Amino acid sequence: MSAAGTTSNAAKLSRFHAAVNSGDPDIISKAIDEFVAPDVLFHAPVPMGATGAEALKRVWDVLLHAFPDIHVAIEETITEGDKVVSRNTVTGTHRGEYQGLPPTGKTVTYNEIFIFRFAEGRIAEIRGIVDVLAQLRQLGALPS
Repeated sequence: MSAAGTTSNAAKLSRFHAAVNSGDPDIISKAIDEFVAPDVLFHAPVPMGATGAEALKRVWDVLLHAFPDIHVAIEETITEGDKVVSRNTVTGTHRGEYQGLPPTGKTVTYNEIFIFRFAEGRIAEIRGIVDVLAQLRQLGALPS
């Protein structure tokens, strides 16, 4: 892949993150339709009863319900070939049910790293690690 192709993929991912940070479910859904392949391979523990882009939409529905002000700050991006790696800091206020926890009003800050593989200009595969332990500790679901 050309240097322009890797830059283009990083730019697409940046535009996708901007949509995610809008907090608007319709904008996020449209961004998923634009930037993510319908049959995306989504390697994450998301028992949502869906696959592909629909699973990703459901994940964002859950996150927006639980943390309506969720914000993904890109700390570092690395591009190589058809892949873009994004290391992020996520913040949000727990205002809706999440993982069986009623709203606490607490603000959480946690880290995540995702690897996005692009094919034909769209995200074709997603692998990620999210610091759920830090998230649940901050919500009081686990001891510190």
